[in-house]
Amino acid sequence: MPEASHRMDRREMMKLTLAASALTTSGLSARASGLDDITALSALDLSRAIHDRNISCTEAMTAYLDRIDAVNPKINAIVSLRPREELLAEARQADAELAAGRSRGWLHGMPQAPKDLTATSDIVTTMGYRGLVQNRPKIDSALVQRTRAAGAIMIGKTNTPEFGLGSHTYNAVFGTTLNAWDQRFSAGGSSGGAAVALAAHMLPVADGSDMMGSLRNPAGWNNVYGFRPSMGRVPFGPGPEVFFQQLGYEGPMARNVADLAMLLATEAGYDPRMPLSLAGDGSEFAMPLRSEPGGARIGWLGDLDGYLPMQPGVLETCESALKIFEDMGCHVEPVRPDFALDRLWIAWVTLRSFLVSGGMAALYDTPKSRDLLKPEAIWEIETGRALTSSQIFAASVTRSAWHQEMLRLFDSYDYLALPTAQIFPFDAAEAWPTEIAGRQMDSYHRWMEVVIPGSMAGVPVLAVPAGFGPEGMPMGLQLMGRPRADRAVLELGHAYDMAQGFTARKSPLLA
Repeated sequence: MPEASHRMDRREMMKLTLAASALTTSGLSARASGLDDITALSALDLSRAIHDRNISCTEAMTAYLDRIDAVNPKINAIVSLRPREELLAEARQADAELAAGRSRGWLHGMPQAPKDLTATSDIVTTMGYRGLVQNRPKIDSALVQRTRAAGAIMIGKTNTPEFGLGSHTYNAVFGTTLNAWDQRFSAGGSSGGAAVALAAHMLPVADGSDMMGSLRNPAGWNNVYGFRPSMGRVPFGPGPEVFFQQLGYEGPMARNVADLAMLLATEAGYDPRMPLSLAGDGSEFAMPLRSEPGGARIGWLGDLDGYLPMQPGVLETCESALKIFEDMGCHVEPVRPDFALDRLWIAWVTLRSFLVSGGMAALYDTPKSRDLLKPEAIWEIETGRALTSSQIFAASVTRSAWHQEMLRLFDSYDYLALPTAQIFPFDAAEAWPTEIAGRQMDSYHRWMEVVIPGSMAGVPVLAVPAGFGPEGMPMGLQLMGRPRADRAVLELGHAYDMAQGFTARKSPLLA
């Protein structure tokens, strides 16, 4: 990679990895801990077991491929899966390297499946669009490059909606990804395939991307963790445009916060090809996380004082989870922003459609490819094309004012909390919810308005499991931190991870 020379030395990263494993997880192999299932290990524990030679890369790959064969047909989370013989050959090569004393990094020999929006040069990147079923990018995305450099073996991709549009993972190429807890319902999106693959133990960790809750909503709906990092924390690209893309980022997902932080350490760091990326090499996230919140002040935004419609049970589920923070010594109280939230929504729609329409212009301008686009994509493009420069600038002014309001709130609170969604998982046969609590939704994405406060502010947001609603389906909680306070958010999340019991409850697919 062009920026590889400034990143942390691989041996130093491995030392931090093993230290983190020893302090935050059991540090035991599947055999030593009495577990029969390698896929039940945390990613850090699996890494330690592989490097201690208690589990071979070949054994790990076999276990995960067996799990995928058994479970994936029921939920459709992993797509473009590579042939088993090729993957086992790569795993054997990874074993040979370890036998010779060479480790590529903490993910050495471990399976990964990047989201089908991020570029992979050796696996088709369809973006869920019928016009790209043969698309093989010339180079990997920065995220994939770094994950490979840390030793991961790319086994396939995780499913996503067409071009990531909409928080329900279905497309005309691969079909619908179904919820890990009940296959009648949506997995969320657009990182739905990644969240379900984690919940069903088909991957040890996963990556995703998030413009409008795509790392947060599916995490909440599948009882796992998803992290939207600060703007620029994880370089997004390379691509033809690297200055305007300031709403959608890539980031990690995991079954626990320690694993998530370690994957962020791999993904984060400056890349000169992406000029908005933040300085550093990601190593701060490889250090062991504290598990004491230290009396943190949390502002509970709830339904934004009645502005957002909520399905019955959502707020109650999240408020029950907030009591865990109070038991940990945190102070939680309701708060409402002093801001015209309808103005924020208009600005969001303007900036999002401006970016989507620009990025998809060539597809829309060619009749053959336009005919393959789903209606939501065409709506975004045509909405964006109708905008004036004055409207776009006004939306940026609104976003700037919202950033200032968030800074004002952070003068009084260390963190702000919101639900990850306004409803529990809906019927997977539906395209998107058309009403919530009797209120009609006026666009395909209005039902996810709860995520735009974090998106528009560009602050770090961690989605944590919040428990289960009245019908037994998962819900999540967004924890927003101050600008660039990614590690502080992860430490609060790690303390919560150690205290909550929700993730001890496993998907019925694992029974």
